[in-house]
Amino acid sequence: MSPANLRTINDMGKPVCWQVQVSQEMDRAVRSYLDSQGLASSLSDFIEQAVEAHLLDRTVRDIQARNVDTDPGELQAIIDEAVREVRLERKQSR
Repeated sequence: MSPANLRTINDMGKPVCWQVQVSQEMDRAVRSYLDSQGLASSLSDFIEQAVEAHLLDRTVRDIQARNVDTDPGELQAIIDEAVREVRLERKQSR
């Protein structure tokens, strides 16, 4: 496995460096894909987007599992109320 240094942006906007290891096959596959898309220098961006997508997917799955026994009508009422509150806040901040 070969290490790859990954830069991400922390809360202060400064890049941080990750050191990760992936198989040589994965390294070749990702770099070939990025090259084919004209994104050869965007490994950090690609990985950051992949991590964000994975975290979102895991969050959605966790929420779905947590609410599996919740009445659909009750859940929709909770969602509707949250949407109303956000819309009101945004309207007031304009």
